[in-house]
Amino acid sequence: MKNSEIIELSTEELAAKLGEEKQTLTKLKFAHAVSAIENPSRITKVRKDIARLTTELTKRKAAAATAKN
Repeated sequence: MKNSEIIELSTEELAAKLGEEKQTLTKLKFAHAVSAIENPSRITKVRKDIARLTTELTKRKAAAATAKN
């Protein structure tokens, strides 16, 4: 997922997508622990997507807090 796609999402969509990505990461980790998955680099990609989503949510919360004050 690209940063430009993440920025276009609403805050609610970001939170939902973050939950989905965390579930995906958990499933990938379990699948990889049981047997080798076809594309292990996918775990890294999902982790980076989670980081991007979390960063954008943090930015939005900081901007909202600044706007309130």
